[in-house]
Amino acid sequence: MASLIFKFFLEINCKSKLEKVVGMGKLEVIEAKGTERLKRGFAKMVKGGVIMDVTNAEQARIAEEAGAVSVMALHRVPADIRKAGGVARMAPIEKIQEIMDAVTIPVMAKVRIGHVAEARILEALGVDMIDESEVLTPSDPFFHIDKREFKVPFVCGNKNLGEAVRRIWEGAAMMRTKGEAGTGNIVEAVRHVRLLKDNIALIQRMSDEQVYGVAEKFAEPYLKLAFEVREISGLPRHVLENEPLYAHYTYREIVDGLYRILLEIKKLGRLPVVNFAAGGVATPADAALMMQMGMDGVFVGSGIFKSSNPEKMARAIVEAVNHWDEPDVLVEISKEIGEPMRGQDIEELQVRLEERGV
Repeated sequence: MASLIFKFFLEINCKSKLEKVVGMGKLEVIEAKGTERLKRGFAKMVKGGVIMDVTNAEQARIAEEAGAVSVMALHRVPADIRKAGGVARMAPIEKIQEIMDAVTIPVMAKVRIGHVAEARILEALGVDMIDESEVLTPSDPFFHIDKREFKVPFVCGNKNLGEAVRRIWEGAAMMRTKGEAGTGNIVEAVRHVRLLKDNIALIQRMSDEQVYGVAEKFAEPYLKLAFEVREISGLPRHVLENEPLYAHYTYREIVDGLYRILLEIKKLGRLPVVNFAAGGVATPADAALMMQMGMDGVFVGSGIFKSSNPEKMARAIVEAVNHWDEPDVLVEISKEIGEPMRGQDIEELQVRLEERGV
């Protein structure tokens, strides 16, 4: 059964639909691109919950029965993606459809960084949200997808404020920490939360003029392609005032866009979109820790189905997110749930997924 929640939300909230009567009273519905308000609204619907990675219909049903607010459809969980090596791509369409048909909660799916065609396919398929993910092998060494060109909302990872602001400016409706997926080690997710929160606190102490300087710094990755082309051509690293750098946006338009988001962050004291923890969550205690650090919810990748008892672990992590500030309840939640997934020391990793993307 396909997800009904997002589709109902779309019907009652999409102000971008234009209706007109054609011929003898026939109603034609024209859908414009999904509005920012609509996309962010869907993300708010899953706030305070757990989103679980699943690879088949059976796992999706386990996740739904455990109380997950959404599932992420993959060909392999991140731990197995690491083990398999090679190029990790979008999951097979038949597998995603199988998962969509199995549950009533929203279904998300991953695409490679910068892979517009994969994203268009998933949008046409009807997934509820797309994750432009560093867990898959990046397809574009320079840019992420311009997510404003899609009706479907996107979630993206970040390891610091600069990455978060760039993705939000590009149209991401939801953010998550990158952490270090597939490791069962929470340390990088904690690092990314602390970097983000301390940078926001710093922004709040700055003047608006100083914040504009931060926006210029955060815009630098968009110059990478232009500078590389100039280096190949034997030209100085200088861009023209009206030169498009990302889609049709010039450097100054990019800086101004990032600046507006930074001012909103300065006012709010947080990101203007829902922000989940992800990457390394393996136990109920890990999930509770992320909520205690101010996250809006938790993604769990390998932590469920690489544990010794996925059903119990799934329920326990959902309950830990619901009761993150009640230690006595967390004690009971953490009993008799089996062994968590085997963790990996970050320093021993040959591939650091968190370094993918800009």
